[in-house]
Amino acid sequence: MNAKRTLILGASGYAGGELLRLMAAHPLLAPSILCGSSEAGQSLGTVHPHLAMAYPDAQIFEYDAAMLDEVDFVMAVLPHGMTQSLSPAILDAGVPFVDLGADFRLASADDYATWYGESHSAPDLLDAFVYGIPELNRDAIKNAKAVAAAGCYATAAILTLKPLVDAGLIAPGSITIDGMSGVSGAGKAPSAKTHFDHVHGSLSAYGLLNHRHTGEMQMALGQELLFTPHLVPMDRGILVTCNAVAADNGDPLEALKAAYADEPFVQVSDTPPATKAVAGTNAVHVTARRCERTGRILAIGAIDNLGKGAAGQMIQCANLMLGLDETTGLTTAGVWP
Repeated sequence: MNAKRTLILGASGYAGGELLRLMAAHPLLAPSILCGSSEAGQSLGTVHPHLAMAYPDAQIFEYDAAMLDEVDFVMAVLPHGMTQSLSPAILDAGVPFVDLGADFRLASADDYATWYGESHSAPDLLDAFVYGIPELNRDAIKNAKAVAAAGCYATAAILTLKPLVDAGLIAPGSITIDGMSGVSGAGKAPSAKTHFDHVHGSLSAYGLLNHRHTGEMQMALGQELLFTPHLVPMDRGILVTCNAVAADNGDPLEALKAAYADEPFVQVSDTPPATKAVAGTNAVHVTARRCERTGRILAIGAIDNLGKGAAGQMIQCANLMLGLDETTGLTTAGVWP
């Protein structure tokens, strides 16, 4: 198979930079056009110094739809709302497309309006996208022309809880999730809440009661839940601590082991996971316990928000769409210390 010329929309952001870092080691995905409106005209090495040697001649461009005639694949790492206007041209061009934005993740335009507070401008295209968590939708992704990669918090929570829900171990409507994320999850654009002085030495909750990733979690798990995200003073990583009322006497750890026995990126362990162990990887580390004292189940999962929560998952989906081994160009070996 020849290398696939890839157009990256949003190449100048954190997730775009991680996507390019991973693609530098991918044998068949070749970044050929890099777009980023805020830093168009600059060299990639200026925008992402850590990539200067991997892509010494690369430049950032302003996107033009005519670029679609020059590529074999499109990956978008843009803020929510932006790909609703861009997707019609991409889909009409017949170019396989993985979108990390939230625009096409949810099942209906009404769900999008509920969780994002605005109407969807391209509701007729929602059915064209497959929800992008390979461990849930592997066969559909293989046959898809367009994939909406899942959100970072949603990926961690869904993969931690889905086998327990499917096994009937959790009482419906009893799930609560505390999610903790590194500051890179807020994106590259600076704000008062991500300023060093605000974040350093502090832990804070946000998005109370209605954080937008709740919609994805409820869609995948099939029940109402309460999700509370927290901003943690670290660069990258997500940890979710989930608990729910136990519905029967099954062993939740064994349910996770059975569900993920053949999954290349999921590790089930007795040891509570830590974000450092998955840094720089596409791995998911999960564990679970039954608390006999309270009659509840505790489940914990860790991912790299820029890896399995973003760029890594996009590449995993792209590999499936292109008929490649889904592990191509990805790693489970973390960076330590």
